[in-house]
Amino acid sequence: MSATAPSATTVRVDHLSGDEFTIGVRGHRLTVDQPVDAGGRDTAPTPTELFVAGLASCVAFYARRYLARHGLPTEGLAVDAVFKMGSRPARVSAVDVELHLPAGVPESRREPLLAVASHCTVHNTLTSDPDIVVRLGEPEVSEVA
Repeated sequence: MSATAPSATTVRVDHLSGDEFTIGVRGHRLTVDQPVDAGGRDTAPTPTELFVAGLASCVAFYARRYLARHGLPTEGLAVDAVFKMGSRPARVSAVDVELHLPAGVPESRREPLLAVASHCTVHNTLTSDPDIVVRLGEPEVSEVA
């Protein structure tokens, strides 16, 4: 997919200082950093933590949509995600996602809900080997006053 495709969304990451970066997407701003013991100032989650958070929040989103579509309660819906790091290459080697359902969700809806939630966009992307290209762009031109 090219970066200019109509369905493409651009995410811009700019260096702030040290290991801190600001992320811009659709007018929203996020920050990432590294823990102090890894050389950062621990002012924000790490990129890896945001990656896992993206998966967990996608599962939660799909679960909430399922519950709402079936007129079921959403109060108390939560997702926990525990991840382990691997090495060579550095990566998230395992993620355990636990979906906590609200009280009042009938047993007959639990497995179908789990099937929907476990096929969220982020999960589908992780299990379908997306095409990822990392390339050099043109250097930013700084304005000289």
